[in-house]
Amino acid sequence: MARPVQVLRVFTDGEQGGNYLGVVADTVNIDDRRMQDIAADLGFSETIFIDWQTGEVPHVRIFTPVAELPFAGHPLVGTAWLLLRAGPGGVDRVTCGVGEVRIGSERDRVWIEPPFSQPVRTQKAPPTLGWCAPARAWEVEMPLPYSVWQMDDPEQVGNLRPPPPDLGMTLVWAWTSPPSGVRARFFAPGMGVVEDPATGSAAVALAAVLRSEDMPSGRVRISQGREMGWPSVIDLMWEPDRCRVGGTVMRDEVRELEW
Repeated sequence: MARPVQVLRVFTDGEQGGNYLGVVADTVNIDDRRMQDIAADLGFSETIFIDWQTGEVPHVRIFTPVAELPFAGHPLVGTAWLLLRAGPGGVDRVTCGVGEVRIGSERDRVWIEPPFSQPVRTQKAPPTLGWCAPARAWEVEMPLPYSVWQMDDPEQVGNLRPPPPDLGMTLVWAWTSPPSGVRARFFAPGMGVVEDPATGSAAVALAAVLRSEDMPSGRVRISQGREMGWPSVIDLMWEPDRCRVGGTVMRDEVRELEW
């Protein structure tokens, strides 16, 4: 049976770059194992599967090439774009492994508002495996643990060599124009993603860190993916009890796959 896969680019910089996403909206008779196989075959950092009955809140499941995730930002932003811009509309939220996530759009951008209660702890001796030397380090429960490592300047971020294969999910960042501009890179080799060109969940982790560091509210534009040749822009806004992540989305192609 042939089914369509929408291929989107999320968090684009104008019409350039962004992070590829596969979206499967027809999930009838697709079990967990087949979802994982599809995500591996597509090879994107994430593929999302939408289960939606008319009149209900859509439920989504998110897979990397090797594992399912309870939450990821760029798949949810892509889903928001598909439901609000390309779909029938009338949806203001979805559910995923972390619960309910609000979605919306403003002008050319779509956004998500996930739960914003992630615990943050300082890492006195971060597990860098000798790969880099952050000036400050934190761990954020997303609910999977993310390392968030701040470098002294953006050149240090840009000059990072490929990470060790057993490095955990790690955001490395530096201010470009504090407190509104950040250069970032995200690595998750253990999840089958050596480097990701745009990472919404890591943006939420960064907001949690900044909130914990006496910045109870703020707006930041994150530049990511340039080292990969895929420039991406993530808009991040947070207040004490809420966080929004948004950006632009483009449809790249529609593939027909036999399942």
